[in-house]
Amino acid sequence: MTIGDDAALQLVVSLHRLTRSLRRSATAGSIQLTHVAVLALLNQRGPSRIGEIAQWVPCSQPTATAAVLGLESAGLVRREADPKDRRASRILLTERGAAALADLARGEAQVLTRRLAALRPEEIRKLTEVEPLLRRLAEAGD
Repeated sequence: MTIGDDAALQLVVSLHRLTRSLRRSATAGSIQLTHVAVLALLNQRGPSRIGEIAQWVPCSQPTATAAVLGLESAGLVRREADPKDRRASRILLTERGAAALADLARGEAQVLTRRLAALRPEEIRKLTEVEPLLRRLAEAGD
């Protein structure tokens, strides 16, 4: 079975809207969305250069630099010399950064749990059955 472009577009729009609304509801100004994206990227991919962060987030290199500086000043990331090129540095997620990211995810999960209460039990079951498929789709792009 294949999905049409219109159906794929509607799925993308719905996923974006859900993700944005969960982030807004859960973070409520505690951390900028670009910062969340950088933390999540470093958690997933490991130590990365600024250029890689800019490419993967995606954002401009100056935006990635500003985000890293903010995260660094908060103790959520740190720099280390790149073992392949000692002149360059890589950005690493600190334990505090990993904990902050986990707290954000828990906050989003709490918001989602409250919203799920508005659905019927069979709708909730369908959504939980879809999660492994969404994870596979997300990982297919890596």
